[in-house]
Amino acid sequence: MITSPWGSLSTIRVRLAAALAAALLPVLILGAIQSSMAFHREGEIVRQNLAASAERSAATARARMEAADILLETLTPASVGFQCAQRLAEVTRRIPGYSNLIRFDRRGRVACAAHDVPIDMVRGERPWFQQLQTGDNLVVTRDPGALYAKEPVLLAAVRATDPRVGFDGALVAVISLQSLAPRLADRSLPDEAEVALADKQGRYMNFTDGQAFPDLPPAWRAKANAKGSVVWYAKDRRGDRRVYSAAPLVGDDLYVILSAKSQGLFSWARLNPLTGLLLPVLSFVLALLAVLVVTDRVVIRWIAYLQRIAALYARGRLTVRPIQAEQAPPEIRDLAETLEQMADAIVGRDATLRDNLAQKDALMREIHHRVKNNLQVISSLLNMQQRALTDPAARAAMSDTRQRITALALIYRALYQGPDLKKVDLRPFLEELTAQLVAADALHGAPVKTEMHVDALVIDPDRLAPLALFAVEAITNAQKHAFAGRGGTLIVTFKVRGDEAELDISDDGTSTHDVATASGVGRTLMTAFARQLRGRTELVRNEAGGVTVRLMFPTPGVENTVKPEPQSGNQAAA
Repeated sequence: MITSPWGSLSTIRVRLAAALAAALLPVLILGAIQSSMAFHREGEIVRQNLAASAERSAATARARMEAADILLETLTPASVGFQCAQRLAEVTRRIPGYSNLIRFDRRGRVACAAHDVPIDMVRGERPWFQQLQTGDNLVVTRDPGALYAKEPVLLAAVRATDPRVGFDGALVAVISLQSLAPRLADRSLPDEAEVALADKQGRYMNFTDGQAFPDLPPAWRAKANAKGSVVWYAKDRRGDRRVYSAAPLVGDDLYVILSAKSQGLFSWARLNPLTGLLLPVLSFVLALLAVLVVTDRVVIRWIAYLQRIAALYARGRLTVRPIQAEQAPPEIRDLAETLEQMADAIVGRDATLRDNLAQKDALMREIHHRVKNNLQVISSLLNMQQRALTDPAARAAMSDTRQRITALALIYRALYQGPDLKKVDLRPFLEELTAQLVAADALHGAPVKTEMHVDALVIDPDRLAPLALFAVEAITNAQKHAFAGRGGTLIVTFKVRGDEAELDISDDGTSTHDVATASGVGRTLMTAFARQLRGRTELVRNEAGGVTVRLMFPTPGVENTVKPEPQSGNQAAA
């Protein structure tokens, strides 16, 4: 039977694929490790770049504040008098980032300013003004108490002094918060970065894209103040994952928040490290496919072809030759030549065996023929001796012996004339045996009519001999006791009933002796023949008034597979 090459895990294809997989597995594992390390390294670089950008933004803002301090101290002596407003306006125009420059007197009133200043009746009582009055040289505040510009701003105030009176007011720079935020065009920022400014309560003051900034996480401000910056991952208001960084701009009152897209599966940040894994995996898969294809084309296909040739040889078609194997690799061709040589050897050996068997059959038939001839010679000698006898009992005994020898000769004739030297068809054998026995007796008495009802059965000589001799004894007894001088009907019935066969020989004559208690040489021989067949025998009266001799024995070919039924005590004794 030819099985599919995929039908077992021990096939050549599976074994080669497993061996190649084991060889390439270390490369695959190393590629996966390198890809994982590269991915984490890329992610860490993005985090570091974002944190560094936030810290640079904070440093830039602080530098701007320090520059404002220096600028205000420089302008303080000249911030009063003639053309004060013009000089301050010129400064705001030349230096970007300043929305307004204002000079306040010691009571908080406007002395001069570059642009309009909102009215504030209690400016002198504001905390930032009081700090300057009490001695602070620089105060930066995001809550000056009045709206100094239309956009979010910081106030940087420098204390002004007069040697004659001491505290002489303040010079204030109004700085736009937007000018403190980093520019998106900065090349140090990641692609698609967004910027926002937040106060210490976590409220956003301004931003470049409001959807990119969700609520700030807990403890972000403490971590930013402690480490200089803090980085975290979160989803924006659109649901996209982003990375965030925060750093303080002005003390703990103002913070810059930077945001960039987090690495996606197919982003350039991940695509580079993923190629370190995808390429080994792709090489692994291509190598496996190549091995499977080559194995199928070079090995499996030819093995399947040779399996089909071998299957034909197994069915006896030894003349088939593996012609297509000429296109196979040399190893396959050698195997095909071996199969062809094996087929030739089998053909030659079969021819020799058939010749030997035919010679053996001829010898066996000759032996059986000669045995049959010898038995016929013995039968003829007994017949001559019988005619020379004058004692009726001796003549009867000689006749019985001659009939038994005739039955044996008939067995050997059936063997050498039949198609099988080991088997004999029982139906024609019983018909011929009965005909010979009845015909031999018909020359000396009344005619006997026979009826045959025989089932088909092929039997071996070892069982046929006791069966034939049993039939000879039964028919001879019927001729002696039932048909003597008057004739009658002899019925021979053989039935196969499953695992048991039954031979009945019945007559319609009359007998003066009791069949149940009958004894003699014939009854003893029939019992002996029944035991040779591992069967049992019985004599009973039949409906016609005659006697039926019955032989029951295991059916040949069935008694080895079917356990015979246990015999009763009376039957076993018979």
